Amino acid sequence: MNIDRPQSAEERAAKHAALGDPSRLRIVDLLTLGDLSPSEISVALGLPSNLITHHLNGLESVGMVSRSRSEADKRRNYVHLVDSALDGLTPGRVERASRVVFVCTANSARSQLAAALWSTHSSIPATSAGTHPADRIDAGAVAVAGRRAIDLPDESPRALESVWDKSDLVVTVCDNAHEEIGLTGHLHWSIPDPVRLGTDDAFDTAFEELERRITALAPRLAAIPPHRKETT
Repeated sequence: MNIDRPQSAEERAAKHAALGDPSRLRIVDLLTLGDLSPSEISVALGLPSNLITHHLNGLESVGMVSRSRSEADKRRNYVHLVDSALDGLTPGRVERASRVVFVCTANSARSQLAAALWSTHSSIPATSAGTHPADRIDAGAVAVAGRRAIDLPDESPRALESVWDKSDLVVTVCDNAHEEIGLTGHLHWSIPDPVRLGTDDAFDTAFEELERRITALAPRLAAIPPHRKETT
């Protein structure tokens, strides 16, 4: 997986500051739909040309817009929204890992479902483990996986210490596991245990929450190249 260099906090803050002015925000809104000349922007916003120039200079200074000469009328410029203009505006950092390990207490439901779901959203490998693994995957987890057309591994739950590596990103999906392992868990998702209720609704709710979280994390996780992988 190739991910461009994440923008620094300073670069992102500069964009937010530039968009703090309502007129600049409106200009960016317009440019998401197409290119405009400064005079066209002036008409659309009902602002004088000198003020439009001021706002465009501000947006250009933080790398959000660029300008090019018209091929028809060489006296005319067009303003474009640059490809990376909106990058970094949503809060969040990029993580890096060679593998994702999802952890719950028994490794019988949530962590198993999370690892199976992850494989449908990312090429980075994933597995699962438990702090106190059960004898088998819970029947409710098998059932919800079947309803959602997700393949669970045909293997018994495993202990975290038997699979964990320093280069792994550990995601706890269970409060008990998170509070037991502490900082070893890099990320924590507080998802109620569906096994306690044992109902289809409980498993469906857990599945949907896992899918929501995984969909958000997967684009922000970059693979560690093989030559940089740490070993225990």
